[in-house]
Amino acid sequence: TGLRSAGSLGSTVFIAGPTFNGWVAFTAWDAGTGKIVQSKPEKFSVWSGSLNTAGGLSCYGTLEGYFKCVDAKDINKELYKFKTPSGIIGNVFTYEHKGKQYMGVFSGIGGWAGIGMAAGLEKDTDGLGAVGGYRDLNKHTDLGGSLTVFALPN
Repeated sequence: TGLRSAGSLGSTVFIAGPTFNGWVAFTAWDAGTGKIVQSKPEKFSVWSGSLNTAGGLSCYGTLEGYFKCVDAKDINKELYKFKTPSGIIGNVFTYEHKGKQYMGVFSGIGGWAGIGMAAGLEKDTDGLGAVGGYRDLNKHTDLGGSLTVFALPN
């Protein structure tokens, strides 16, 4: 069973029972049907958006701070992984400058998932339950904000 809720930013949040892995997976959805097409397990929930390229890459960030690129046709096939200084909740972006293409991502754990670390909260129920849900996050990432940019090969 599950509960759909309209989030404060106009998003839809789906909370479900213990068999739903959407909280701890990078998930590809069919936009037409709303059905899960592929799912790649992760240690913690994936809060970043993904950047999908015409060349078949899908790039995203994890709460532990990994910038990852996977094969868009098989998202369990990891093609690249880089550890940034902090957890990633922002979106991967790309731009071109003087004929060279770049990809970047902001890292800096925060928001609901990072409130325990950021505010020093300890009880599982603190932060509307985020502290309990992300109890081990501080073992995998640090606080702080950074911008990591990658130059793509020609």
